[in-house]
Amino acid sequence: MEIGREIRRRLRQVALPLLGACLSAYFVFHSIHGDRGILAWLHLNQELKAATAQAAEASADRKAMERRVTLLSNSSLDLDMLEERARVMLNYAHPDDLIIFLQPADTDQTGIHAVN
Repeated sequence: MEIGREIRRRLRQVALPLLGACLSAYFVFHSIHGDRGILAWLHLNQELKAATAQAAEASADRKAMERRVTLLSNSSLDLDMLEERARVMLNYAHPDDLIIFLQPADTDQTGIHAVN
């Protein structure tokens, strides 16, 4: 009987610190690995950087296209741009034009596609 009381008394002394340690471990784990934890925050920052770079690239592409469109507008028609677009769209070439056919990057000098 004496041993049972001693065990209960010691369990009461250990229970509260053990509960506190488990609760602390739970919150520390979820602050690192949870949905709003440190690892999720780092992953979100990486996605934000990638999206920002993609938005900057899209913005630069849009500005380049807008510049080319303004060259074709009625107010400031660039004849060279008009001729270039007409040749591309109609697949025409002037008899004096020199046409250079470029090989794709995955072909060798013989024109045969490389097989990976």
